[in-house]
Amino acid sequence: MLLRAHGLTKRYGPSTVLEDAAFTVQEGEVLGLIGPNGAGKTTLFECLAGLLPTDGGSVEFRGAPLPPSHRKRALFYLPDAIRPWADQPVHWVLAFFAAIYGRPQTEAMALARDLKLEPFLKSLIGSLSKGEAKRFLLALGLLTPQPLLLLDEPFDGLDFRQTRDVMALLRTVPARGRTLFVSIHQLVDAARMCDRLVLLSRGRVVGVGTLPELRTLAGLDDADGAGLEEVFLALT
Repeated sequence: MLLRAHGLTKRYGPSTVLEDAAFTVQEGEVLGLIGPNGAGKTTLFECLAGLLPTDGGSVEFRGAPLPPSHRKRALFYLPDAIRPWADQPVHWVLAFFAAIYGRPQTEAMALARDLKLEPFLKSLIGSLSKGEAKRFLLALGLLTPQPLLLLDEPFDGLDFRQTRDVMALLRTVPARGRTLFVSIHQLVDAARMCDRLVLLSRGRVVGVGTLPELRTLAGLDDADGAGLEEVFLALT
């Protein structure tokens, strides 16, 4: 087991946005965090990454306690819709990130090719479209070395073909020794992408497991082949 979260809770005044969330992350898997907008997915990631203080709960990494101050050693969190170094060109930021983490520049350029960023290498970050920026951010995340990579909505802003290509690229990451925890609100993409799923509804984890395991949890017949949408609705 790579990581275990137990009882994660986050409140804002009288409102509880994350309540007693518990789940595990296994080595070398693609784990999906599934839920509608407002379910608490980003809050969970920010608490897990140590960016938000929690009101309860604990995190373990490979069996040892992992306090918030040490989280960046174990995981890298890539938020949705950020634009770092907006006044710098894409190629400069990719080279800078590769240098920070001791990656060869050839790796950065290979990611630029795989993510179809080559036409935009001289463009300023702030001028990129939503889809271009998303692919650029994914390149940065994939250049980092932490064992666990948290991706918040990696397909947001991508068209069908781009989603398919990025999904295929991300599916190769565990084979290179890294684990992905991916927040996705599109259930079809989640079912295609993930080995296991964490279902989040109104700040509570309502199910964890493979799709067949979640069907069983929901009391649905696995032979009927109920999709993730039916399973989610049955559990919530």
